[in-house]
Amino acid sequence: MNPVVFRRTLAFEWIKFRSVRATVGTTAAAAALPVPGAVFVAATGSLQPDDTVLGGSLTFAVPAMMLAAVAGALAVCGEYGSGTVRTTFTAVPARGTVLAAKAVLVAAVLYGLALPACAGAFWVGEAMLGGDYARGEPLPALLGVAAAFSVAGLLGLALGTLLRHAAGAVTAVLALLLLPSMLGPLFGGAERWVAGVSPTAALEKLAQSSDASAEAVGSLGPWPSLLLVTGYTLLALLAAAGLLRRRDV
Repeated sequence: MNPVVFRRTLAFEWIKFRSVRATVGTTAAAAALPVPGAVFVAATGSLQPDDTVLGGSLTFAVPAMMLAAVAGALAVCGEYGSGTVRTTFTAVPARGTVLAAKAVLVAAVLYGLALPACAGAFWVGEAMLGGDYARGEPLPALLGVAAAFSVAGLLGLALGTLLRHAAGAVTAVLALLLLPSMLGPLFGGAERWVAGVSPTAALEKLAQSSDASAEAVGSLGPWPSLLLVTGYTLLALLAAAGLLRRRDV
């Protein structure tokens, strides 16, 4: 991969990313949700006695991560919907470079927004809940939570590239985020393994939520869970890159 071409492609992708209102709005909503969510949870006194300030403050990080996944899907599906993807591939024939630039951009933007948003949610939660609940261990957990947002966005990007249709990609990525925990009880003793493979499970473990019991989200630790999710997300991106090179558009 030519570094000069990659830098130029990354600059082009940034212009496109911030020019599409749906992508910008979804990304902004993902960043805006954690702090008011922390205020709501603290104000309503809805935490469990065994919850932590960190886990309670990041309750709304789960729907925020879903929005991050949707933003990743829209980052590529928007071009297919408008037809501008043909112009992109004419300007940059190396399609792998285009996908790599999109991946770097999505991961960096989501991480850069999620980290201060989730840290701010924790600080708000600590100010409102401090003394009533165990604090939890915010570092390095918050770094992992922000990384989970990036991974969710990359998963959305991979599915968007594979499916090329916004509605299908959004449905698929939300299903991957939600269905494992919803369908887990149907698998009996295997529930914790089924539920534990979703990015949502990794985030809940990192946030030290009371919902992240071994029975519900698996016995794998928070960082190994994040690595597992990252691993199959990278495989999905590789599959997307291979398919992108083989098909006409």
